Amino acid sequence: DISSSSIKVVQIKKEKGAAVLETYGELALGPYSGQNSGQATSLSSEKMIGALKDLLKEANVTTKNCGVAIPMSSSLINVIEMPALSHKKLEVMVPIEMRKYIPVPISEVLIDWRPVPKENQLSSPSSEVSTEDKGGKKNLGKTEIFVVAIHKETIENYTKIIRDAGLEPSFFEIEVFSTIRTTSSKPGESIMIIDFGAGTTKVYIVESGIVRDSHVISRGSQNITVSLSKALGIDMAQAEKIKREHGLLKENDNSQQVSSLVVGGIFDEANRVLLNYQKKHNKNVSKIILTGGGSMLKGILDLAKESLVSETTISDPFSNLQYPAFLEKILKLAGPEFAVSIGVALRKLEELG
Repeated sequence: DISSSSIKVVQIKKEKGAAVLETYGELALGPYSGQNSGQATSLSSEKMIGALKDLLKEANVTTKNCGVAIPMSSSLINVIEMPALSHKKLEVMVPIEMRKYIPVPISEVLIDWRPVPKENQLSSPSSEVSTEDKGGKKNLGKTEIFVVAIHKETIENYTKIIRDAGLEPSFFEIEVFSTIRTTSSKPGESIMIIDFGAGTTKVYIVESGIVRDSHVISRGSQNITVSLSKALGIDMAQAEKIKREHGLLKENDNSQQVSSLVVGGIFDEANRVLLNYQKKHNKNVSKIILTGGGSMLKGILDLAKESLVSETTISDPFSNLQYPAFLEKILKLAGPEFAVSIGVALRKLEELG
């Protein structure tokens, strides 16, 4: 999982039908561009390869088999409504329809799609069946199609980085699908995932594995550090240290007020997305799951429960794996940051199995 501020790796194996944790690790990318840990950065391919090699060595990764998560910013996810046609006809029509949403030539992207199962469609029942107009002509019903598009250049760049670091990637998937694999929900239940990153916060509404709505908030945990630095008149390294030590706890009132203001603003925007979705589709979002590095802030769950309109929990992706009991406390705390990489590893294990 290569994000804007760090790389995360998880290695697992299958043992007696269970996924067993072998090793995991994280490496901050800020120092590779002369910035502090926790800051979002944009590295050249050469520096990214060097950082990945360093992480694989530090984490004692022994396999070369891997899958890779692609950032949401490099992809497009959409649910479109199409006539209820055969799969063969849809293969031709879906790329044509997607031209409306993709700002580059369709030949430059990879498109994958699948029909949304009828029981999970949000369309009205009347739109899903064929009818006849006054002239006796048959009108085809509508069906929802779930579409994912990734720029070919993105895949090529990631393939080069991963292979030059000594690994063999067998698949690339958009990060939200990796995260979904580590969360649990009932069939037909709508949940919201808030992925609290360094530079941005991604908000997804998911139902039965289908991303129904997605929204990017242009603020993340890095904004807390910047705000603390300005408000308290300290450098970024000190501000990052205060953020990590105190988070949103009230034992340090000055920093707590600044941090809560930033996080509260992010939660307000997430609430708007949730309420708009519920109003538009007349469908309840039953729970919210916080994930990503920013959701490891001390006291964030208390603020989330005060601010957000649905039941809220913090992601615990390591619960999908077996590991030594003495690691439980550490892994529970670190879990939200590894949701994507664990999800990728679980898919790779399924592929090998």
